[in-house]
Amino acid sequence: MTPTDPDHSFLHKGEDGRRFLSGEYGEVNSSAPPPPKRPPFQDTREHRRFTEFADTVRTHRYIGLCWGAPGVGKTLSARHYAGTNDWEQWQSPFPEDLGPLPKRILEARTAFFTPTVSASVREIDRGLPRACQQISYALDYAEHGVVDPYVHRESRSSGRTELLIIDEADRLKAAGLEQVRDYFDRHTIGVILIGMPGIEKRLARYPQLYSRIGFAHEYRQLTPEELTAVLTKRFAPEREALDGGVAHATAIATIVRITGGNFRLVDRLLTQIDRVQKVNAFTGLTPEIVDTARQALLIGH
Repeated sequence: MTPTDPDHSFLHKGEDGRRFLSGEYGEVNSSAPPPPKRPPFQDTREHRRFTEFADTVRTHRYIGLCWGAPGVGKTLSARHYAGTNDWEQWQSPFPEDLGPLPKRILEARTAFFTPTVSASVREIDRGLPRACQQISYALDYAEHGVVDPYVHRESRSSGRTELLIIDEADRLKAAGLEQVRDYFDRHTIGVILIGMPGIEKRLARYPQLYSRIGFAHEYRQLTPEELTAVLTKRFAPEREALDGGVAHATAIATIVRITGGNFRLVDRLLTQIDRVQKVNAFTGLTPEIVDTARQALLIGH
């Protein structure tokens, strides 16, 4: 296999890298793996509501709380707002490989942090400043062509990062939440905590943090009307259908009924529909194809 980055190698001269096969080495996390090819991001009404919410938290530098059922699109909206995918692909352990900073990072000035399942106070204490400071330094690099916090002082203490989004905030224990509050108090930055329904009641038990929450946002499922519009855009009806498009419209209505507006279920079902269409060399959308795709998912039983 041809090396994907032949200019950089961790191996010494004459070494074949078999030591990596010993099982003592874990993942090399210099940058995130490229995401799989997916359909373009759908700018739904719920995403626009989240964008307005995030802009408000970012402008007023409060703590915002966002919650919603699993699969409704909270993380997807947050990552799209922050430009996280672009940021992860832009980063490189080799400075000479860095290209222009993605436009979305310049616009959002937002750091994205996801604690691990067993997040310790030490992990949070290191992770939050690192995520925020990197954004500030990157903005300096993009605007000045040089990163020198003693010359461009506004980037010190993550000063150029305007918003921090913490996904999976349900994983944070009491000490972790206190660490977030402490970080917020020591910086001029907006913070958004994203979690499951009920997190707003849980945080009420921590008055020092709860009193700093200035905005709350519930991320809802797609309405049937909006989901129908999204699906119709994704699966355009055939112009010369013999039944006048009845089968296509019935298939769309079936998808809406099965998924109930849950964004994750929609994505999983559409993936199966694409698979069934390719296997059968068929481009149209019919209730039979939807039913076959549904049978491959747990929601179909």
